[in-house]
Amino acid sequence: MNLHIDNVSHRYGQTEVLSNINIEIEKNEIVCIVGPSGCGKSTLLRLIGGLEKPSRGKIFQIGEAPSNSLNPLTYIFQDFALLPWRNVYDNISLVLEDHELSKKEIKEIVDDVLKRTKLSDFKEVLPKNLSGGMKQRVAIARALSVRPAVMLMDEPLSALDSQTREFLMDDLVSLWEKEKFTACYVTHNLSEAVRLGHKVIVLGSRPSRIQEIISIDIPLSERKEHAVELQEKQNYLWNLMKEEAMKADKEVLNG
Repeated sequence: MNLHIDNVSHRYGQTEVLSNINIEIEKNEIVCIVGPSGCGKSTLLRLIGGLEKPSRGKIFQIGEAPSNSLNPLTYIFQDFALLPWRNVYDNISLVLEDHELSKKEIKEIVDDVLKRTKLSDFKEVLPKNLSGGMKQRVAIARALSVRPAVMLMDEPLSALDSQTREFLMDDLVSLWEKEKFTACYVTHNLSEAVRLGHKVIVLGSRPSRIQEIISIDIPLSERKEHAVELQEKQNYLWNLMKEEAMKADKEVLNG
């Protein structure tokens, strides 16, 4: 299933947040969205996920979700969103319980995603006993369990320290290499964007328009071997964003 964002604009009251956004998100690609603080990245993700309706324009789902998909569009949040009284296994199984699945089918699905995310040994652990990185790994496993056509990821690694973030990026690449998925990934971290994105969409300050769309053709599994080239991409992205980021900061300071 592909997503087509067609001339989308959005406003809150008199404030226009997004203006004339056009994006193609193709099957099995990770599209990263970057831009200055407050530019509407998360708003755009909510529009794509159907949590809000755009003020103008349309968002189309083109093609069918996989036949085994339980939720075509699934979110991963930065705050993990785990229930503290349910262990790892039960936090994952929660999203399967409203579907017409037997206990055996649920167990097979949960065991599979636990194995894929290296969580099998932690299935009985409560969230309070997990590190931030492990909590986010549970959130990723939960999203994978419903076999989404598209994962909507809202700064999923921003609450983590730099070392844990590196490990989780490696995990995401490994998961994608083993079983391709489609993702729209919002981040303020440019190193994440060039490490994970097949395309990087740069938004400007409000009202936010697309400044540029950067394609990165290096295979995800080989990107660590192209550190210099990725740093050049990151520098290019920052130069694109710098003036817009300064403009956004002035808006905040001026209230």
